[in-house]
Amino acid sequence: MSNPTRRAPGLLEALIPIVVLVGLLASSVFLYADDSSYGPNQIALILAAMVAAALGVRNGYTWKELEKGIVHGISLSTGAVLILLMVGALIGTWILSGTVPTLIYYGLGVLSPTWFYAAAVVICAIVALATGSSWTTAGTIGVALVGIATVQGLNLGLAAGAIISGAYFGDKMSPLSDTTNLAPAMAGTDLFTHIRHMLWTTVPSVLIALALFAGIGLYMGGASDAAEIAAIQAQIATQFAVSPIMLLPAVLVLGLVLRKVPAFPALFIGALAGCVFAVLFQRETVLRFVGEPTLAPGLALFKGAWTALHSGFKLESGNAALDELLTRGGMSSMLNTVWLILTAMTFGAVMETTQMLQRIAAAILGAVRGTGSLIAATLATSIGMNVIASDQYIAIVLPGRMFRAEFQRRGLAAKNLSRTLEDAGTLTSPLVPWNTCGAFMAGTLGVATATYAPFAFFNLINPLVAAIYGFTGFTIAKHVEGEDDAEPTA
Repeated sequence: MSNPTRRAPGLLEALIPIVVLVGLLASSVFLYADDSSYGPNQIALILAAMVAAALGVRNGYTWKELEKGIVHGISLSTGAVLILLMVGALIGTWILSGTVPTLIYYGLGVLSPTWFYAAAVVICAIVALATGSSWTTAGTIGVALVGIATVQGLNLGLAAGAIISGAYFGDKMSPLSDTTNLAPAMAGTDLFTHIRHMLWTTVPSVLIALALFAGIGLYMGGASDAAEIAAIQAQIATQFAVSPIMLLPAVLVLGLVLRKVPAFPALFIGALAGCVFAVLFQRETVLRFVGEPTLAPGLALFKGAWTALHSGFKLESGNAALDELLTRGGMSSMLNTVWLILTAMTFGAVMETTQMLQRIAAAILGAVRGTGSLIAATLATSIGMNVIASDQYIAIVLPGRMFRAEFQRRGLAAKNLSRTLEDAGTLTSPLVPWNTCGAFMAGTLGVATATYAPFAFFNLINPLVAAIYGFTGFTIAKHVEGEDDAEPTA
């Protein structure tokens, strides 16, 4: 039952928390630079959330209602938080087990620096298309690719941008992806009609991105120093038992995901497989890692695997570059990212509970005139939801609910809406540092969002292609009574 004393927020009022947040985040970056995501941004999000809450109380909302909204908002991110923690555990055990070092060892011998960026796009696209998960792709293959790029002295922003471009292309086009199923459900069309219609914007975008990555690789050159690469491989082989057998935990996880096992249990099993492989095949490495000669060997092996799960692996080889590369992982390494997600979801939840998000979205809808501006408004709203609500699902669901009736009123096929929701909602989510996806990618790949975002070419290009199509009318399909898969008009 609605509260009669509650007042709807005005547009300027709804924008106040946004202005406060932008100002605080800008100050955070100015004062703390690369360390801004390690506490300052979280404080900025909480302060902005409290400004929104104060305005909500002024408009008749009780703190109990706001608190309920915050709890609900945070609950939406619980699945992401659990997966994030499990990826941290998996990275730790896969380094200890030799899985990641083996991937790096073989990758150094196969991937040329000239073609690394383009190859990373293709590899990650194939894995994500098969698994339906950009997160699983980044947490497995992506980690190894960043390691290879580090050893080869490549630009890590470009490397992470290529990984994310490929991972999100595969995720977006896979029928196994949750967002690829969510978008058509919100728009009112079917899955495979949605995927076919996305080909028009997605394929040109990824081809342009591939051309850019290939061109940059050719321009920057970067022929490997064979002696240096061989030295790194030799050091890896000294510290770990390197063998194709060590790749079985990765094969296991990919197999589980292909069999539609949910991400959390699949990653959990993968992390435990890493523990088993560490004990069986990396005995000396584990004992060195634990460093307690008085402890019985069996207990030391058990402690090493357990430690890798919660605190990750620490390498002390004497080679500073290799030590930094392979000292990673553990659930504890993801706690700062979890903190960022929780504060971001708090801000988004308060904005939604007080109807400020809806007021801003309604103002955008009120500015719509033609088909081009409708597509642009949908893109802008989805991007805005990624920034404000910090969650890609909200960036698909809320604009989908808002614009569905308007697309119908204008006689446009629902698949136009579902495609647009993915072109912006899915693809821009990893470009926002405090979004669940941006926080996950930065935490998993070890590259700051601001560092890789300018090079996530596919994610940047696709929304622009969608906007151009909207204003030109290219591939914008009209609704046909009784069906929603009319051929697009060129």
